[in-house]
This record gives sequence, C-alpha cells and structure tokens, in this order.
Amino acid sequence: MLTAQASPTTLRRREPFPATSKQRRLTVNPSTLRPGRWNVIRAVISSGDSKAGVETADKAVESNGALVSSSRSGGVSVRAVIRIRKKMKEKLFDKIEDQWDSFLNGIGKGISLQLITQEPHLGKSDETFVRGWLPSISDNPYVVEYGADMVVPNDFGQPGAVVVTNFHEKEVFLMEIVVHGFKEPIFFTADTWIHSKKDNPESRIIFKNQAYLPSETPPGLKNLRQEVLHRVRGDGKGERKMHERIYDYDVYNDLGNPDKDEELARPVVGGEERPYPRRCRTGRRPSLTDPDTESRIEKPDPVYVPRDETFEEVKQNTFSAGRLKAVLHNLIPLIVSKLASSDVPFTNFSDIDNLYNDDILLPKEAKNNHLLANLMDQVMNVGDNLLKYEIPAIIRRDRFSWLRDNEFARQTLAGVNPVNIELLKELPILSKLDPEIYGPPESAITRELIARELNGISVEEAMKNKKLFIIDYHDLLLPFIEKMNELPDRKAYASRTVFYFDQGILRPIVIELSLPPTSSSPRNKKIYTHGHGATSSWMWKLAKAHVCSNDAGVHQLVNHWLRTHACTEPYIIATHRQLSTMHPVYKLLHPHMRYTMEINALARQSLINAGGVIEACFSPGKYALEISSAAYESLWQFDREALPADLVHRGMAVEDPTMPGGVKLVIEDYPYAADGLLIWAAIQELVESYVEHYYSEPNSISSDVELQAWWNEIKNVGHYGKRNESWWPNLNTQDDLSRILTTMIWTASGQHAAINFGQYPFGGYVPNRPTLMRKLIPQPGDSEYEKFLHNPEYTFLTSLPTQLQATKVMAVQDSLSTHSPDEEYLHQLDQIQRLSSNDPQVHKFFENFSVQLEEIERIINLRNKNVELTNRTGAGVPPYELLLPTSPPGVTGRGIPNSISI
Repeated sequence: MLTAQASPTTLRRREPFPATSKQRRLTVNPSTLRPGRWNVIRAVISSGDSKAGVETADKAVESNGALVSSSRSGGVSVRAVIRIRKKMKEKLFDKIEDQWDSFLNGIGKGISLQLITQEPHLGKSDETFVRGWLPSISDNPYVVEYGADMVVPNDFGQPGAVVVTNFHEKEVFLMEIVVHGFKEPIFFTADTWIHSKKDNPESRIIFKNQAYLPSETPPGLKNLRQEVLHRVRGDGKGERKMHERIYDYDVYNDLGNPDKDEELARPVVGGEERPYPRRCRTGRRPSLTDPDTESRIEKPDPVYVPRDETFEEVKQNTFSAGRLKAVLHNLIPLIVSKLASSDVPFTNFSDIDNLYNDDILLPKEAKNNHLLANLMDQVMNVGDNLLKYEIPAIIRRDRFSWLRDNEFARQTLAGVNPVNIELLKELPILSKLDPEIYGPPESAITRELIARELNGISVEEAMKNKKLFIIDYHDLLLPFIEKMNELPDRKAYASRTVFYFDQGILRPIVIELSLPPTSSSPRNKKIYTHGHGATSSWMWKLAKAHVCSNDAGVHQLVNHWLRTHACTEPYIIATHRQLSTMHPVYKLLHPHMRYTMEINALARQSLINAGGVIEACFSPGKYALEISSAAYESLWQFDREALPADLVHRGMAVEDPTMPGGVKLVIEDYPYAADGLLIWAAIQELVESYVEHYYSEPNSISSDVELQAWWNEIKNVGHYGKRNESWWPNLNTQDDLSRILTTMIWTASGQHAAINFGQYPFGGYVPNRPTLMRKLIPQPGDSEYEKFLHNPEYTFLTSLPTQLQATKVMAVQDSLSTHSPDEEYLHQLDQIQRLSSNDPQVHKFFENFSVQLEEIERIINLRNKNVELTNRTGAGVPPYELLLPTSPPGVTGRGIPNSISI
C-alpha cells in the first residue's frame, strides 16, 4: 500500500471555505489552486453527525480493469488535500468524536482514495489513505484538512474517476476533488455524503466534471457508468436505510394510520382507481390492520429519502425554527380552546387584528390558572420574533382592500393562485358530470343573468371581444361536496365565478354555488350577484368567501402540491435511475432537484397525511388527496404544464411568434403570465442552446439509450396512471427534448415560486383567503337567517376557520413562504454549472442566462411602477414581485429558487 506523510511546507494557505452554506461554496475559485512540484488531488470533505453512509459501486471497480496501476519504482507523484467540515453546533460527545476522527485521519486510518484512469486495461492501484495533519490551512472553524500522497505511472493517461472509501464510524461530506499535473486541472465535483464502510462495504465512485453522452463515454469508464446506475436503482426489496442512495417508486400508501385509529385510515392513491404520480419508495412494512397501507413513521423520526436529497444543516435549522414558530403560535389558541367548551371562532375583526399584535390576550380562566400563567411567562421569554405574525402584504398597505370586488378579481391574475382563470368560450355553461347522478348539466348562470351586468353591451359582443372569463370548480368538487359537508364544521359548495373585463379592469359579476341534487331540489344551485342593498351585499361577501375557500383548496392540493411537488418527484427519481451523473441532461437538471424529495417526504409525514394540517384546516378534510387524484386524472397533461401552452389552453393567450414564449396575452395586465413568459423564454433559450451543443449529430437523441430509458420510465412508471395517454411528447428531436426540459425546469423554478412564496402574503389574513368555511350561506326560512339579518358581521366571521385552524394554517404558510439562507436561485445557475462542467461554451450559455435574468428583474421593477398596469400598482396595491429572480432570506414574497425546496 502506497502511503506517505504529507508535507505541510508544500501546501500554501487557502482562503477559508464558507462551510455553513452550500450556496456560498459556489464562489470558490478553483483557479487559485496552482500546480507545483506536486500534482494535487484536492478532496474537500465535511463530516456529518449521522452514523450512516451512502451506497456505491466498489465491485465494479474490481471487475472493470481501468484503475491506476501501482508503481513503486517510478512515476508521477500525486498529492491529495482532504478538507473535512465539522458540525456547526457541537456537544461534548461530538467534540470527542471529531478529535477521534482527526486522529484516525492523521495516522492514515480514516479515508482512502484510488484514482481511476479513463483509459482501459491499465491495472489497479493500491489504496492510498489520507494522512497527516496540516496546521491552520483554513480559518473556518468548521473545516479541518489532511493530506495524502500517491504515485501514478507515466503512461497513466487522463483520470476519469476517483474511488473514495470512508473508514470512519460516521459519514462524511465530499465536496470536490481537484487533480493538478496534467495539461490542465481536472475537477471532480461531488457534493455528496460518503457513507461509513461499516454501513456499506462498497466504496463510492466520483466521476470527473466532463459531460459524456453514453456513446461518448471513455472506454475505461463505460462499465463503471452502468454499474453505478445499477446500484442506485436498488432491487425493489426490503426497507430502505437512511444512509442509502437508492431511488425507487411507490404509490401513496403511507398517508393513513389505521393502526392508531380507524378514523385515520386512507385509501391508496396512485393505483388504478385513484391515479397519481409515484413517490419515493421507503419499503416500510405494511400496517397491522391494513396490508395495503404502509406503516407510519411519526415525528421526529425521519422518513427515508436518498441520503443526498436531505436538507443541509442550514436548511434544517431554518425548518426547525419554522416548526418552533408553529408550536408557539398554536399554543395560545390551544390553551384557549382547552379552557372553552369548543374551539373559539372569530367573533369580531379585532380578534383577527390581535394575531399581529405583540401582546397576546388570554381569557380570564387562563389568568386565574397558576400553571398556565407560569407557562405563558416562559413562552413570552422566547422572544417577540416567534410570537408575532408579520402583517401580511395584502393588508399592509390597505386594510380593506380584500372587501372590494376589483381586489377579489385582481388576485385571480396577480395573487397566489393565478392559474385557474380562463376565457369563457361557450354559453350555456355545461357540466361533464353524469346527469343521472349530479342533475341537469346546464349551469344556472344564464345568458340573461350575464347580460344584466354588462352595462348595455350584448353577451355576444363581450364574448367576441374576449371580455368574459370564468373560474370553474364545479365538476372537480361537486362529486365530493356531500361527503365534505358531513365532516364536522365543514360546509362547502362547488363554485363557478364569471368575470367581466372592461376598460382594463376585471370584476366578478355572477357567482354560482352548487350542492348535490336532492329529490326536492334537482337543480341545487344558488346564484349571487353584487346587488345594491345591505342584505345582498353581505350575501355577496359570503359567496366570495366560499369561492376563495374553493380556490384555496384547489391551489394547495392541485396547483401547488400536485402540479409542482408530486409531479416533479418522478422526474427526479428517473433522472437518478436512468441518467449517469456524467450525462449532460443530468448535469442540466441536477440544480432543479435539490431538496424536493425531502420536502415531499416531510409533507407526507405532517401536511397531507391523515389528520395533518391540510386535512385539519382546508375544506376537503379527509378527502383532500382523493380530490387531488381526481384533478390528476381529469386535468393534468404534461404538455400543458408548459406556460405558453397552458395560457393558450385557458384562452388567456393566443399564439404570436413575435412575443416572449411565442404567445400574446388576451389581458395584457396579467402579472403572473407577463412576468412568467419572460422567465419561460429565458429558460427556453438556455435549454435550446444546451441541447443543440450536446446533440448536434443526426439521430443523437433517438439513439441515446439513457435518455430514451429516462423518458420511457417517466411516462410508464413515474406517471403510471397516465401511461396510455396520447398527448405525451415524442422524444426524437432537439425541439422535443428542449420543450420537455424547459417544462421541467419552469415547473421546479418559476411556476413553484409563483404559487408558493405568496402563501403568507395573501393567505396570512384569514378573511382574504379562508381555507375552509364552517357554515352554508343562510337562506330565508333558515333558523340562521334571522341571526344573519341581525348581525351579518358575526355570521361572516363565524363562518371562517376557527382561531386554532387559522393560526395553524398561518404558521404553515409562514414557513412555506420562507427562503432559507442556503437557497440557490435561478440567477446563480452559471456559478452552479461551472462546478459541474469544464466546457467553456456551456459556461457561456449560463452566463448569458444570468445576464438575461438581471434584465428581466429590471423590467419587472419598471412594470411595478407603471401606473397604467393597475393590477400591480396603485393606491394600496402591492407590487407583483413573486417572479423577481432574486431574494434575501425570509418571507419576502419574491425570488425564484432553482428547485422546489420548501
């Protein structure tokens, strides 16, 4: 075994590495590493606190025959510098562990490296351990460095990979290896956890930063390329362990918990009856009471995701702070509700205003309870920043904007859910549901009703000039309304809302609220218009609140969770299973997959699970995922997830090749679409250049075996329920691949940003966007009608979520709207890709993209100052910033991360 003591005098001091943030790591300049007498491999490794590791392909190394051959008699000396990052927050035991690891590395017993040549049949090197302490190499207190020496033969050729073995008791994080001494430095970007050999005896293989199509793979790496992919796929058996890196598929059978309570049993989502995208397989045993349901893991135990998909420490701390904030916010109403006979509703607007005050008022019963008083004293000492809600943006400038019709309409174009409004193309409005079950298909919104609201112009003229629009949740929700209304304190309708666009202003003119038909009321539909009397005005407010409740549920379960989070997970799994890390498409997509599987696993554990926040606080309750599945079955199409195609399908744009994205908007002042098309066009230009660069040869796409397997797996396995649909795009040409990749990147970046980071700014004020309603609208003859006439404000407020429900949702929305300090944004792609590719032409593509995003940010800021664009500027109107590319940490209502990371 070739080992040698490191010589600190041959290594110059480097700039400290900001190990607490992956984002800041991107600023490290590899050119500062100059070759000298020693040829250097620079391995940057940070230690973790888990006694786990990550799986890889050591046996392939044994059989491939393409490793460095040993040479004790001569050759080229190579030096490795190993950089290890310690934990950010250390307990005494952690410090002892770190000292022991340091000792093992120093004596050459911790981490070993082997260099693999990309040329075939050159033999196998001995294992070389990192060895020796290097004093004061880094000023960063979390970074320690070690050295290692090895010798390679003079005819070695180009290195293509490095084998890394971790002999420590716990995992370490390998960031980068740099090899000097050849024609130019050779980089091996890793950013991966290296498991302990005690957890898995197989070593890890890290390929160099060179993109190769499968047909272009150097001979010495071909078998390794296939073997690493084989290992990552697993065998579909057994329960996954936290240190593993296995990517596999499963249905959503882990949301219920029948072993705990039969009321928590939930049907499997993702089978033939309820189609749905696939999730990551964990392999947990079946529950005891239902063999089709996977057993649950309750907090705080983590749900398995492949090790490299988990949050880094900065992200974990941010998320933990969000959970603490949620606990503290829920504590107050929980105490109140426990002291009362039932949960406490809002009874006046001051109750809502108090949520944003520093002082939290407790009822008399709580003040007289010594135990509770002491508890509250301790809670208050935590700090105001955890006990106070920020005033949401929607009421920060104008407390009463939410009451106005134009604001209700404006949010359909510039709010947190601007993707459901569509052009009204036909009258009468017809349902596609079975009339034998759901009654006559004709809507109660008639031509005559619409005509009354058009200020003298005809309905035909309004439709011809594209001035009538609709948001229609009737067919999606009506099959579930009867079951939803049987849930405690839940009352909902299936809504349709028609809007009229005139003189640049959109306003709602008619709302239809439907219940399932009954024998006495086969057309169980109610119509509401604004009216001019006090009673009709309050009825109109209640009708709008029910529409907002429908909209909040569809936003969360369909447009947010389903169309971004759930539909993206199969793309990520397929990318790891079918595309080598050397594949150019893998390198392009990798920044857009960060943290998504981890946040989805957390959602399955705490948000969309049986009894979770979504069920507890949104109208659909226990039927939430069934509605999401119904939307997937009837509405989701991959080709229409492209922004221009979606806008054209909804009638909100027409094709125009001279405009960004190739479409022209029907409503020019449509902030989500106008800004989104700029982002879409920039992504599309980047992707088209990238695809053309790597696939310049005829038939290179159709002959790419990894790429074709990737697309086939997405269609036939990841989206199994849609496998037979005819609308799936082909994958034969540059245009085909560019459209597919642009759609995926847009979904993970711009689309998710637009519908996620406005959740607290718009939903943090309960009356503006109630997530559920607790009462139907009172009608003449009802027992509640006289109470409504006597005190309509009380009826309105007690129809909203209770204080406990509201604060639960607000805490979650606050967390989900937060950018963590280690967020990686779309405009930083040039820095990220520079670490994964050594191609200067590719670097140029990403540099141009970053310049484009700077210009887009400037354009959006100018739009937000344009007084003619009344949906984004005006008295009390918040600017539309959700698609501004940049953002600082926190709840900012702006910024486009590369991936679905929250």
